Amino acid sequence: MEWLLYVSVAIIAVAFAFLVFYLIQTLISMRKTIENIGSTVDGLQKQVEDLSEESTQLLHKTNRLADDIQQKSDSLNTVFLAAKDLGDSLQRVNHSVRKVSDAVSSKANNQSEQMAQAVQWGNVALNLWEKWKIKKSETEKRQARETNNEKEEL
Repeated sequence: MEWLLYVSVAIIAVAFAFLVFYLIQTLISMRKTIENIGSTVDGLQKQVEDLSEESTQLLHKTNRLADDIQQKSDSLNTVFLAAKDLGDSLQRVNHSVRKVSDAVSSKANNQSEQMAQAVQWGNVALNLWEKWKIKKSETEKRQARETNNEKEEL
């Protein structure tokens, strides 16, 4: 009868080793995912900063062009045709900036979906950890009872 206890303990130890092995693999995978998310967020932040700098430079250039146009339109009536052409160009630039902004927003939304998936994996890992702790506690209680029963039999 005592050999049955040793076999049970051996089976529990092997099961525990497998559980720890797969838990470690899951945690390593989760760490890599979180690192990837971090690098992706850093890249996105860099892109947004670059876009912000370019937009600021474009705004300054646009403001300078608008001042120049005002001065020339005051002095010459023929410049109005050129100003119309310049306005069309500015409209195309603004349209291009709007397209880039939309692309960045789209990328940010895609990254938020990946972030949500990472959080879900984290919740799964936490649930597994809690279940493991409960099973471990139950196993320890059962072993304690069995030990007490063996002592009483002696």
